[in-house]
Amino acid sequence: MADVIKLSELSPDQVPEKLKADYYFDFDAHPFAHSSLLTEAKSVIDVLGKIGGYAKSWLAAKIDQMGKSGAVKVLTEKDFPNRGTGCFRALVAEGAQFDPSYYVGSPSADGPGTICLDKGARWIGAVAYLNEGDIFIGADTLVEPGVGIKGPTIIMEANEIRQGSYFRGNVIVGSNSGGTAFRGELKNVVMMNDANFPHPSYLGDSICGFSTHFGNQVTAANLGIFQGLRERAKRTNVVISVDGRRYDLGLVKMGVVMGDLAQIGCSSVVAPGTLIGPNCVAYGLCNIDRGLYDAGTLFKNKAIGANVIELGTVDPSRV
Repeated sequence: MADVIKLSELSPDQVPEKLKADYYFDFDAHPFAHSSLLTEAKSVIDVLGKIGGYAKSWLAAKIDQMGKSGAVKVLTEKDFPNRGTGCFRALVAEGAQFDPSYYVGSPSADGPGTICLDKGARWIGAVAYLNEGDIFIGADTLVEPGVGIKGPTIIMEANEIRQGSYFRGNVIVGSNSGGTAFRGELKNVVMMNDANFPHPSYLGDSICGFSTHFGNQVTAANLGIFQGLRERAKRTNVVISVDGRRYDLGLVKMGVVMGDLAQIGCSSVVAPGTLIGPNCVAYGLCNIDRGLYDAGTLFKNKAIGANVIELGTVDPSRV
């Protein structure tokens, strides 16, 4: 078996091109407000460990900017009696609305969690968890009743966060030019502009490029099924092959990296540690195994035509 190369020990010029961000994402064609998070990382894998730190830094700067503008309304827990615990503040820009069903704030008023709502943003009946990080809601974004969002989270302009969504922190969502939405569970992810995650699904420790799409009930696992049987201290890192060489990615948990415009059909499952190049398409009911798939790959599922599924007959008298 070939030696395993530790990705963390490589210099930037030694990292394979297919493990760099620019193989998956074209920021000239599809600008992204948070592209520096990816372009300044040594590899696309490194980005997964930097999402939370980047989000906290960006949020701190945005809170300072909005706080100094003088054009925002400041609300606190005192404006919402008997709706939550702890302390928080909301910076609400012109035309924005903040009406939480419940909030979890910081234990002390000395450092309250902060939520910022840009112009025209609406937070209606959702739960705000501000005890672990701040939240930004971009202009004209709608957060529907029944949503739960933990900080640090950044949601940019004109998004629709549908009822049932659960954002568990370290989440960055790009802007929406129309027709896309979010409804699933997200944790430690970057979703670039026009990424579409509109149905019940799970996505953790992942990066999805411009106009990527998860069909109904698609999910991407971020921990191998047998890894889950091991004691946490004995779990091993994800290892994948790239052009015939095996690389230790340095992560026990990793979901999927999806390049720009990649599409995953309904009820497909993506294994932990999967990298899918731009312009890839997967038919519904695909089981996409761990590994790296080149740009333009088509994942076909024609099981009956390929005689993979055994066909029998149904005897109603035996039902």
